[in-house]
Amino acid sequence: MFDTATSAVLRAVLDQVSESVSRREIGARTHVASKILEAATRGEVSPEGLRQVGREAQSRAPSMWR
Repeated sequence: MFDTATSAVLRAVLDQVSESVSRREIGARTHVASKILEAATRGEVSPEGLRQVGREAQSRAPSMWR
């Protein structure tokens, strides 16, 4: 489990990366969130590093519109 500050960073990064993704696209948002969480679990906790992971995950995320 992450401390409060790290959890806040993870949430903020997910929101930033997913700004253009509809909240209805649960599969895509879940995919991005899981990749960000995996990176944080491996020790990546810098906001920029997590944003990069999130952007890469978003480009590969399942979407009903692709």
